[in-house]
Amino acid sequence: MEKIAVIDYGMGNLHSVATALEATGEEVEVVVTGQADIIRGADKVVFPGVGALGNCVAALRRSGVLPALRESLDQKPCLGICLGMQALMTHSEENGGTAGLGVIEGEVRRFDSGPDGARVSGNALKVPHMGWNRVVQVVDHPLWRGVPQDSWFYFVHSYYVIPKDQRLVAGQCHYGRPFAAAVAKDNLFAVQFHPEKSQRIGIRLLRNFLRWNGR
Repeated sequence: MEKIAVIDYGMGNLHSVATALEATGEEVEVVVTGQADIIRGADKVVFPGVGALGNCVAALRRSGVLPALRESLDQKPCLGICLGMQALMTHSEENGGTAGLGVIEGEVRRFDSGPDGARVSGNALKVPHMGWNRVVQVVDHPLWRGVPQDSWFYFVHSYYVIPKDQRLVAGQCHYGRPFAAAVAKDNLFAVQFHPEKSQRIGIRLLRNFLRWNGR
């Protein structure tokens, strides 16, 4: 039976993610853990998170799981969720500038909610972007299998990622402007939305992850 490690570094809806993974019906062992040896021994890793990127990186370092996480991101199927996706980038404009993990070269920027910023249906953009939105699949990927085009997923975020290599964008959403809702690179797939809050279609994506060999 495969072991799935949900990384516990003190930030994120860890148990709701674990519950959603178990709800897929796949025969896997889901472990919420902050222990590096368990992360290293897992077959797949889920990297969730909510909050600020600077706090995320600091918490990863304090917890001692950062080296094991980096190894996993290089070697085995990994799923980043929300802040876990943003943390993969090189840099964020949050708090005047915050360094990410640099797994994917790219920037994290805040939605512009000012009077001259983007607008939705004629109204100033509300930040955070919160609620259901459609995701357009822009590449064929095993994690999209059985997920209809333009499916609705649940979002809660104030920042969005801009990968330098736009070929890594696997799914796109629109909120005032187009932004990357999912990125894919080798054994890594990451989403800005919350599959654990996205009901049946989110469970389908998580089931696809559990069946994925990382290729």
